Amino acid sequence: MKVSENTSVAMPIKNMIGIVVVVSMGIFAYTELTSRLTSLETSRELFSSDLLKKSEQVPTDQEQFMLLEHMASQIEELENEMQGMRNNTVNLNRAMEDIKNIELNIESMKDKIRNNGNHP
Repeated sequence: MKVSENTSVAMPIKNMIGIVVVVSMGIFAYTELTSRLTSLETSRELFSSDLLKKSEQVPTDQEQFMLLEHMASQIEELENEMQGMRNNTVNLNRAMEDIKNIELNIESMKDKIRNNGNHP
C-alpha cells in the first residue's frame, strides 16, 4: 500500500463529526482546567503576600502594641483596687453602725451609773 497526496480515505461523516466533537471537548476541558489552576495559583499568591504584609510590623505598630499591653495591665490593677475599695466601703459602713451601737450602750451605762450614784 502506497500513501501519497492523492490517496483518499473513506470515512463516514458521522465518525468524522464525532472525532471533531471529542477533540473540541478535550481542548475546552484543557482550557478550563488551565484557567482554574491559574486562578487558584493567583489567589494563593495574593493570600500569601497579604499574610506577609500583615505579619510585618513597623516600629510604630510595635510601640502601640506595647502601650496597649501596659495600659491593659494598669486597668487590671485599677479594677482589683476598686474591688478592694468596694469591700472597704462595706466594712466601714458596718464599723460605723457598730460605733453608733457602742455609743448608745455607753450612754445607757452612764445613765445607769448616774442614776445609781444619786440613789444611795
